[in-house]
Amino acid sequence: MPAPTAQPAIDWLDANESASIDRLLQWLRLPSVGTDPAHDKDTRAAGQWAADHLRESGFDVELMPTGTADSPGHPIVLAHCDGAAEYTGPHILFYGHYDVQPVDPIELWNSPPFEPVVLAAENGIGERVVARGACDDKGQVHMFLEAMRAWKEGAGETGGGVRFTVLLEGEEESGSVNLEQFVRDQAEMLGKADVCLISDTGMLGRGKPAITYGVRGLAYTEVVLHSADQDLHSGLWGGKVPNPINELVKVLSGLWDDDRRVTIPGFYDGVRELQDSERKEWESLGVNPAKGLAAIGLSLDASVGEKGYSYIEREWARPTCDINGIIGGYTGPGAKTVIPSHASAKVSFRLVDDMDSATISKAFFAWCEARTPAGCRWEFDDHGGGAPATCATDSVPLQAARRAIARACKTTPAMIKSGGSIPVAGLLKDELGLETIFMGFGLEDDRVHSPNEKFELDCFRMGARSHAALIEELRSL
Repeated sequence: MPAPTAQPAIDWLDANESASIDRLLQWLRLPSVGTDPAHDKDTRAAGQWAADHLRESGFDVELMPTGTADSPGHPIVLAHCDGAAEYTGPHILFYGHYDVQPVDPIELWNSPPFEPVVLAAENGIGERVVARGACDDKGQVHMFLEAMRAWKEGAGETGGGVRFTVLLEGEEESGSVNLEQFVRDQAEMLGKADVCLISDTGMLGRGKPAITYGVRGLAYTEVVLHSADQDLHSGLWGGKVPNPINELVKVLSGLWDDDRRVTIPGFYDGVRELQDSERKEWESLGVNPAKGLAAIGLSLDASVGEKGYSYIEREWARPTCDINGIIGGYTGPGAKTVIPSHASAKVSFRLVDDMDSATISKAFFAWCEARTPAGCRWEFDDHGGGAPATCATDSVPLQAARRAIARACKTTPAMIKSGGSIPVAGLLKDELGLETIFMGFGLEDDRVHSPNEKFELDCFRMGARSHAALIEELRSL
């Protein structure tokens, strides 16, 4: 029997686009700032909204509690459909999140962040929805939700006849603090999936869809260097005792050599060398460093990084170390001549290939210990992280996704990586052995996590149609 075509679902999306956008605006009005206890009811309401949407599309849905009785977390939306009786393709686990970032600084928003507006195209920017969560991740998850509704309404099949498990969490923006335990508790059920699908990444540019087949991992640390047991008068004590700020910056300045390679012993263990074929493919994508740098107010001479690697290779294929914050002494207005008792820095590492976040954090702390300044002591804090994740580009589900996007968008998607991190992908790889396909439709200028976050309607259309077309591809396997 030939696989059912996606055309009825795609036709339904076209005919019902106005209602689809209205539903997205409803979801965006729920201020699901999961990090803020004042919005706990709103966050739960956003999870319930997604659960109701999936239920209306024929899925069996539960709102699953997380955390403990003393410290409850936000619920996880868990939904299932068994697929058609004749379906023999892969079982897909779709992951997304319904919580959003805080809106600060509120004064920089052009419209209230939880009163979404649809703006007309202007200055090269397409017609768009502006609101917190418009792209990250409600807008992108909504592409999938509407594709599921389209198959149910347009073709009469829940999930288009594909075997789906859907997991939507409400704590991604606060570190997914309860997700790891949930995945372990539900490992038998979640482990029945063959591959994970996530729509929380971006395209190569407007009209240039892409599949992200790899994201970097993350290790996030904090170090505190202590000296005297009190702040000191710099006139009386300067030049006589260690100043923790002076000593801390001297130590941290040694993290890189003259070629901008990280100097921590064993740091590059597990990093695979780039293949010539991959380098050539990335070069053919036409990424323009000068244009990318200009968009953030920099000139081409600001393209700096590890020697021997290009602008895009440094983001997609190489690990990094960055100081994300440094604090010490007096930082208020005016002058205060003080030698502080301590100074601290937040230091993060982006990881690739087979690197492990816990191993990197321990290696960094040992590197600091070996350089302890005289008269000082360290305090270390590992804030955790996540593993990198790469999907084989020749995998059957990934190739199905590539064909679906090509059909829906009428152009072959680029194969790209991302310098960012999506820790859930590493978690699912470690705990369940699942690879992840990142099928996202965001743009670099969507202002994710910033005021005036947006999601362009052309991106929504491409994403919804691509997810609908993916059903047909999976049914034909």
